Amino acid sequence: MLRRFVLPFVLALNACVPVTPGDVTTRALPQSSDLPPMKTFGAPAPGAPIRSNNDLALDFIELSFQLESGRDLPVFTRFEGPISVRVTGAPPASLGTDLRRLMHRLRDEAGIDIYEAAPGTDANITIQAVTRTQIRRALPHAACFVVPNITDISQYKPNRRSARTSWSNLRTRNQLAIFLPNDSSPQEVRDCLHEELAQAIGPLNDLYRLPDSVFNDDNVHTVLTGFDMLILEAYYAPELRSGMTRGQVAAKLPGILARINPAGENMAAQFATRTPRAWSDAIQTALGPGAKPAQRRAAAATALEIAEAMSWTDHRRAFAHYANGRLLQSTDPHAAQTHFRAADQYYAATKGASLHRAYVATQLAAFEITRGDGDSASVLLAPHIDQAARNENAALLSTLLLLRAEALDLQGRSAEAQSVRLDSIGWARYGFGPDWAVRAKLREISSLNPLNG
Repeated sequence: MLRRFVLPFVLALNACVPVTPGDVTTRALPQSSDLPPMKTFGAPAPGAPIRSNNDLALDFIELSFQLESGRDLPVFTRFEGPISVRVTGAPPASLGTDLRRLMHRLRDEAGIDIYEAAPGTDANITIQAVTRTQIRRALPHAACFVVPNITDISQYKPNRRSARTSWSNLRTRNQLAIFLPNDSSPQEVRDCLHEELAQAIGPLNDLYRLPDSVFNDDNVHTVLTGFDMLILEAYYAPELRSGMTRGQVAAKLPGILARINPAGENMAAQFATRTPRAWSDAIQTALGPGAKPAQRRAAAATALEIAEAMSWTDHRRAFAHYANGRLLQSTDPHAAQTHFRAADQYYAATKGASLHRAYVATQLAAFEITRGDGDSASVLLAPHIDQAARNENAALLSTLLLLRAEALDLQGRSAEAQSVRLDSIGWARYGFGPDWAVRAKLREISSLNPLNG
């Protein structure tokens, strides 16, 4: 018997944004009250960017001279000189470690002079850890955000419509504040940290056409990628400075990219099409907050129609299929699976979209588990577990492992299943947070298995 199920939507949109006014089974559980300890990732292993320098230059310009709203920025801005960072508020225990790890990567991979300020001193960037409620009061649909020229979240509302907090008015960057949740899972805090710190020091725009970047509203990549580090290295190249115009920056980019990315000189340009605002709006309506179910389904269908009309065969076409699958899952599971399979095919044909396929694999494998087919589920899951680990996505990794455990149970390999399940819990503690959330995830995945009905 087919069970209808809904896994959490893992590609949340508009979670983290730079802000400027107007843009903006129990069987599976250990009986002890103590779950296995939280796991964390080792040395990062980002993949190299996969574009020609010609394409990189176009991406750089569009990322650097436009806000997510589409508003153009008149000049290039960055920090000039070393960048100091401090943490205020009530930070969770994981934040300090993740921040130091990220700053080490920025220094080592992007050559950016960034350091943690001495306790009690001012800094260029203030990272304030506050509650999710405080963040929602300031910006209702954000999980985290960054604002120029303030240091405390209490300063945001009184200044949100003023020139003081306008990105468009900046001519250089001196002081910024990042507001992160202190009552979310360690991974959510880290994900916010990566995206917001990258935007605090670098580009302010997101582009759906980028398959291998945190600068993409699909939020698939949650830690800075090799592409992102290359963009940030170019951002702080000595040939550039705050106040330069779009034309001045464009004139310098060929030389900069030839120096820092020589492999891109001999690659053929792909000239990816820009993403129409109508497609982005349709995706936002389909998967963002506020819309009714019928409106969401209609918007997802519109996004797919636009993708087809644009003759896209990349991750954007895949994402439109994924959105349709997510929204049809509870009412027409078989139609949803058709969309998920199509999404997987388009992702497989897109360089840099391997992590996207891991998300789709959770949907395809979960469906096979509800059908009692552990063999098919295992085949679907196997290629993606290492991918989730390499991309430091503990929530996705734990979900893949939990699904694998259910598939192993269906295959009669119960001892192996229990070992994999226990392994998943350490990652779930980082990815989902408190014990109750980890236990809820375990029950949710276990409920898919017809043996547990």
